[in-house]
Amino acid sequence: MNMLQGAPWLLAHRAMLKPNQPVKVSLQDKDYVLWLDRMGNINCLPNACPHMGAMLSEGWCATNRDRNSVVVCPFHALEFDAAGCTTIPGSNKPTKSLIKPLELIVQGEFIWSYGSCEPKIPIPTIMNEIAAEHEFIGFCDRSIRTDFLTLLLNMHDYNHQNGTHRQLFEIEEVHLKQFIDEGFHSHAYVEQPRKNPKFGEIIKNPALLIMPKVLEAHLENFFPCMAVMHGESPIFSLKECHFYVPESSKYSRVFILMFMKAHIPIPHFIKKSLLRLVEIVLEQDADILGKLYPNVPQHIKLNNEVGMDWVRRNFESFSRLVEQNFSR
Repeated sequence: MNMLQGAPWLLAHRAMLKPNQPVKVSLQDKDYVLWLDRMGNINCLPNACPHMGAMLSEGWCATNRDRNSVVVCPFHALEFDAAGCTTIPGSNKPTKSLIKPLELIVQGEFIWSYGSCEPKIPIPTIMNEIAAEHEFIGFCDRSIRTDFLTLLLNMHDYNHQNGTHRQLFEIEEVHLKQFIDEGFHSHAYVEQPRKNPKFGEIIKNPALLIMPKVLEAHLENFFPCMAVMHGESPIFSLKECHFYVPESSKYSRVFILMFMKAHIPIPHFIKKSLLRLVEIVLEQDADILGKLYPNVPQHIKLNNEVGMDWVRRNFESFSRLVEQNFSR
């Protein structure tokens, strides 16, 4: 399977990690254990203990006798430091590195990795810019049973808004006003007229109250790892940042980071409602992706499919890129 080696992947935001609590992350058919120590350092090792293959992410974190942070295997309590070294019981000397750490690029709150592959494209700088100007208000995270190309096609299929998410937003139709193709970077400007929400729907999600009659979205895409929905209104600026990770040949991960800059106090009272709305969108996407027949030839082409065409072209051409070494 084309796993797009050489692309950067955002594995987590610091807010998704709790000190000394190991977390499992998957990337390109490999599992890793990720942990944040109490000094703020972030470490990542292959998840299989080199003794008998136990999942290190099911263990716990501790501080060894050298005052270094370690992850502890739940099977035999072997302790592995950030370099993948351990001390065999009865021995006073640490071993050499038995499991090679995954190379991370930590930029402020953002934890990136190239999956130990040579970089082909640089890490987008936009997240550092967003974090500098907007308040982080939360995240949602989901592993979906679908291959990565299918996931990307769905996430850049602008027509599915008035199908998959029709009931949630009462979207009547979709107008793709403009698509700007800049290679692995693109912009889509979409208008979506919608019906007025019913009273019961507003009670369930008050965030519907601040939605306009016509949803106008500026979607900025960074192939293959992320997309940003820029939402602007008189009362707040919203940055809905979607990240895509190829976990394996059959599973893909989507997580969304939400940032906001309020122009008046009101938006601060609906942060949870905004986040819940995005969680529902992700749940609906995961549901429909689980109900697609794989490998069905496409005999119908709709308007507004330029985003999907952009994904297919870049997916097919990515493996032909000349490898480049970017500063890590």
